Amino acid sequence: MTTDPLKAAIAAHRFGLGEPSLAAVGADPAAWLRGQIGPADPPAGGPFPTAAQALAAYAEQKVPLKGLLDIPGKTPMASSPEFELRKIIGADLQSRLTTAVTTRRPFAERLMLFWANHFSVSINKGTVRGLAGALEREAIRPNIAGKFETLLRQASLHPAMLRYLDNNASTGPHSRAALRVVRKGADDERRKKLSTGLNENLAREIMELHSLGVAGGGGAYGPWGGYTQADVTAFAAVLTGWRAYDPPRDDQAVRFEANWHEPGDKTIMGKRYPEGAQALDLVIHDLAHHPSTARFVSTKLARHFVADEPPRSLVDKLADTFTQSGGDLAAVYRTLIDAPESWDGGLAKLKTPEEFAISSLRVLGTDDRQLAKGKDSALGSLGQRPHTAPSPAGWPDKADEWLGPDAIWKRVEWALRLAERVGDRIDARALARASLGPRLSEATYQQIERAADGTQALVLLLMSPEFQRR
Repeated sequence: MTTDPLKAAIAAHRFGLGEPSLAAVGADPAAWLRGQIGPADPPAGGPFPTAAQALAAYAEQKVPLKGLLDIPGKTPMASSPEFELRKIIGADLQSRLTTAVTTRRPFAERLMLFWANHFSVSINKGTVRGLAGALEREAIRPNIAGKFETLLRQASLHPAMLRYLDNNASTGPHSRAALRVVRKGADDERRKKLSTGLNENLAREIMELHSLGVAGGGGAYGPWGGYTQADVTAFAAVLTGWRAYDPPRDDQAVRFEANWHEPGDKTIMGKRYPEGAQALDLVIHDLAHHPSTARFVSTKLARHFVADEPPRSLVDKLADTFTQSGGDLAAVYRTLIDAPESWDGGLAKLKTPEEFAISSLRVLGTDDRQLAKGKDSALGSLGQRPHTAPSPAGWPDKADEWLGPDAIWKRVEWALRLAERVGDRIDARALARASLGPRLSEATYQQIERAADGTQALVLLLMSPEFQRR
């Protein structure tokens, strides 16, 4: 079989994370991608703490990290809980980037990154510190090619998600715990501390961001949603009692505590669910198999891989496969690969800052140590430090969110710092031909060829439209 150079370039950059040579794709780009479908690779590095161990480290923390680590001349003891939690956060970031830069299954890793953003949590919220990496390792990586229902449940009930979206602070108004506070006649301040009432954050985001989509949304790709505010409230009642503890109890990071659960049946989208822990699995099952979920998830996949405004025909194909297979994600990915719309030769997608950094390092064959040094270096300076998305919706996946003049200038500065380190050892002209193939325009090649030195040539390659877009 003869390799189609353009398809090889699309497979390497649109579906993958960039390759120094398109020869890595092989003779059949679609087969190269299909062969990567499955659970994501174990993360590089380790051993890593479990969510339960990270929760234990958080529980032992006695002073704020920033307050301790910013004291001039003060170095935390290696055995201190503050130092341990800081190490967990740094190792999670380092591992995520190292895995993406070095993996031989870049399509699988891109899928992991997509789903980690879909089920986004942020360590900017103190109670999530040390848990973001555990969410990826325990809930996302093993389940990216299984049933969507499994992925949805594992992510929704992970300690990182329960804490990020405040389900620990959700109490059934008529639960035994709430009634006990009333009977004891606690004052208003004590009552507020012990029983904060029903919190709808997790219920809302599972429905709006993780499964059904925004109620009444979808536009040309819809309909999405199909639920009301009353459904969100009822789902929040189903979720009461599910809590992540620090320190963990009996080595369990998550437990269902019946005392905090709202008693009685609940009605969600016209269906009644029983009281108790078993109701959550029933609701998750119905959400995962709802037609709105098939269309919402399919639209996000098509938008991520193909275009900011993907062809409706592609979304329809993905949604049909999702529905007919019962949410089998591997089947959906095969449909994505097999669809002609996915192989359009245009450069429709702008790489996010993280994608830009990862693909740069993959193509150059260099390391990623400078990416994990601190908030104000590397990806922090590019505006997309992993595990710090600005909201539960995750990082934006459309070009207009990343095309401001300041954002572009930050990419230039980042590319220049990298090129100054390695530009004298790399032939940017040869690398451009090998990594971009037929996507490399003659105009871009001539600019690289006429560069004053190796550093400038490499910056021109990394900042070229052909490299910035996929």
